[in-house]
This record gives sequence, structure tokens and C-alpha cells, in this order.
Amino acid sequence: MHRKTVGGGHLYQGTYKSFPIEEDEHLLAVLRYVERNALRAGLVERAEDWRWSSLWRWRHPEVTEDVPPLTNWPVERPRQWLQRVNRPQSEAELDALHTSVQRGRPFGSAVWQAMTAQKLGLESTFQPRGRPRKRQ
Repeated sequence: MHRKTVGGGHLYQGTYKSFPIEEDEHLLAVLRYVERNALRAGLVERAEDWRWSSLWRWRHPEVTEDVPPLTNWPVERPRQWLQRVNRPQSEAELDALHTSVQRGRPFGSAVWQAMTAQKLGLESTFQPRGRPRKRQ
């Protein structure tokens, strides 16, 4: 009997997330978070050592076998990016990122978030979850 192992079930639920991101320091915060994944998980001592990351690929452009090329970012990669990626992110930054991931809330400045939420119909991502409490 052949068992289907691709594309469904509880293993795949919640794997892929999306939320609008302002193309400024907020995008860099998300990119930094992603490129720190292996470091945060304790798999490497420095983020650029994780061979399956975009950061490793950026550091090794000469490697071409079985590795797709990287697309340019919509913002310029800052100088000292490696040092920045290898420094821990603040709890406030991580909390804001996690909220955007969990709720699909726009990630950016307060004004940009409000405009984007209204434009895309995401106002509910700023409301508390669940039913409102009944008034006594």
C-alpha cells in the first residue's frame, strides 16, 4: 500500500504564514529574524554557518549546484549585517513579530499598520480574539 506523504494533515497546518510588512527597518527585522532561526534554535554558533539558510547562500555566491540564486531584497542590506543578525533581538521586537505572524497583522510603524489594515480589510487583526464578554 502506498501512503500519501505530501501536502496535508496536521503536520502541515500553520506551517506557512503571511502578513504585510513595511519595506523599511521592519522588513529588516523580519529578515533578521528568519536568518537567525538556526542560531536561535542552537543549531550553530553563528547564523551564517547554517548551510541551508539564505544568509549562508549570500556569503557563498560561488556555490551554484542545487542552490537557487537569491533574489535582491527591496531594501538595501545594511553594512555590518552579519554582526546585526548574530546579536539577539529584543523581547519587544520578538513579541511584535510573533503577534504579526499569529494574527496576520501588518508589521510596521503605527501609521503604516493602520493604513494597511484598512486598505486590506485587516482591522480585525487588532481586535482581541474571541467573542466580546457579555455586559452585566
